[in-house]
Parts: sequence; structure tokens; C-alpha cells
Amino acid sequence: MGTADQKKYWATGLVASMDDPEMKVMEDDQVIVIKDKYPKAKFHYLVLPKADIASIWHVKKENEDLLLHMQNVADELTKSHKDSEFIIGYHAVPTMHRLHLHVVSTDFNSPCLKTKYHWNSFTTPFFLQSSEICNQLREKGELEKLKSEESSLYLHTPLKCHKCSTAPKNMPDLKKHLLIHLSD
Repeated sequence: MGTADQKKYWATGLVASMDDPEMKVMEDDQVIVIKDKYPKAKFHYLVLPKADIASIWHVKKENEDLLLHMQNVADELTKSHKDSEFIIGYHAVPTMHRLHLHVVSTDFNSPCLKTKYHWNSFTTPFFLQSSEICNQLREKGELEKLKSEESSLYLHTPLKCHKCSTAPKNMPDLKKHLLIHLSD
């Protein structure tokens, strides 16, 4: 398998995970919730529609009810983890094929959180809040795509703690710093 084939296979991995009983958390007639295979926090789930929608940028006005349902499922999921805070949203530039809504606890305590890209993809405006996406679709009938220059700037933003003003020099320092917030 060549590099292009491997990347294509990797990018479509969510579809295979939807059928994996080890990954599946819950399912209804519209969505399947799976555990993220490479979680970036203690709790990291993905809400995927059964409808084959490639990404957030393929959503149309007629998908408004589906996005609201995905948001409601995510909200219900967070209630089972009362001691944790969560962020719920989409990446501005998804790397995986199939629309998926991230439900991530804000402890960011995971060995899979390794790079500045990982960090900034969840802690800057690169991470599009689900509630804002739903409102935008309801009010405007379409989603306003983030410009690629903006996306790139967010991903290259200097590291900064999401809970305080600490600006660590690298990921190991950030991960060490985040541990102090776990006891808050």
C-alpha cells in the first residue's frame, strides 16, 4: 500500500470504528457515538451521523435538525461525567472523512496529546463550538468557512494554558503544568 493509499485508509478510519463494538458508546436511529481511538483527554468521544456527510463543510440547511440532535446527544453524554468540564465542537479543517462532533473533557490528560497542533486544534478558535455552528446554520442557512490562513495561524499560535495565563515553552512543560489544574 503506497503513502497516498495509507493516508486515504487512515482518513476513512472513523467509518470502520462506527462498526467496532469496542469503540461504540451508544447508538440511535441518527447517530453513533464512539470513543476517540487517540483521545486527547480523559474523556474524548465522537458523535457521528449515520448519514454519509463528508465533513462540517458539506452540511446544508436541511441538516440543521441532525446537527442539533448531535449537539443534544453530546450534551447528554457529558451529564454522565458530572465531575468533568467539556468542550463540544468541530475542527475547522477536519483530517478524518465523515462529519464528527468532538466531545472532549478539558483536563486534556492523555498520552495521545503530543503536539502543539493537537493542543491548538482544541484550545483556539480552530475548534468551532457546536452551539455556534448550530446557530450559524439556523440564522444564515449556511456555514461560514474559516479562511485557511486563519486556520494555520491558530494552529501555530504559541502554547498557552486554557485555564490560566501560563505560556509554557513546549508540550512537555504544558503537560506538566496541566497536572496542577487536575487538583483544582
